[in-house]
Amino acid sequence: MSTSGPGHRWELHRRRLYLCTPDRPDLEAFVEACIQGGVDIVQLREKDLPDGLLVQRAMAVQRVCARHQVPFILNDRPELAAEIGADGVHVGQDDMDPATARALVGDDALIGLSTHSPDDLAHAIGAAGGVRAPVDYLSAGPVVPTPTKPGRPGTGLNYIREANRRSPWPVWITGGVDPTTVPDLVAAGAGHFVVVRWLTTAPDPAANARMLRRAIDVAVAGAEEGTSTAGP
Repeated sequence: MSTSGPGHRWELHRRRLYLCTPDRPDLEAFVEACIQGGVDIVQLREKDLPDGLLVQRAMAVQRVCARHQVPFILNDRPELAAEIGADGVHVGQDDMDPATARALVGDDALIGLSTHSPDDLAHAIGAAGGVRAPVDYLSAGPVVPTPTKPGRPGTGLNYIREANRRSPWPVWITGGVDPTTVPDLVAAGAGHFVVVRWLTTAPDPAANARMLRRAIDVAVAGAEEGTSTAGP
């Protein structure tokens, strides 16, 4: 893992629970509640808003995140992320390539990249040569099919194992993350999790965030303890 750059500054390896949310009427209060419950990185993913309104909504989330020293990531719009000074941008396989995004957002911003297959992973790792990696973290998944990614099949756990074994950056697992699925995901090597529906559909987002964060912390601590006490 890189020991310099924005990923190190934000200590991404220590962050566990990543909220990815669309716009919503109560966006600021919702994000605040999720952070209070244990979310420690936030992405606004909104494909349908015009640029001016997207900038307004992104800046609203950014203000909430800044109060809590939580990095704010904008999805798929590096030029707008640079305009508002977002902490980072997340791009997909069909979006702008990470090197071009890096040129737009600068060296101090986080860049995340979605991966869905061993080929995606190999391409990302192969692109990491030179003075600095073009990305700071990867996402891997969705582990199971999800309504937030219509038409995309689930990767299953084998890809999660491979991504966590091979990636030089933190890997954030997507797809079906909830307290019941976390133990199997951690057993497959996961330590960082992206959540959408478990929080965005919750009547009490703070309570759901606390429940999920507790499940993650317990499972990860157990895995780390097992690793440290395992014999040769």
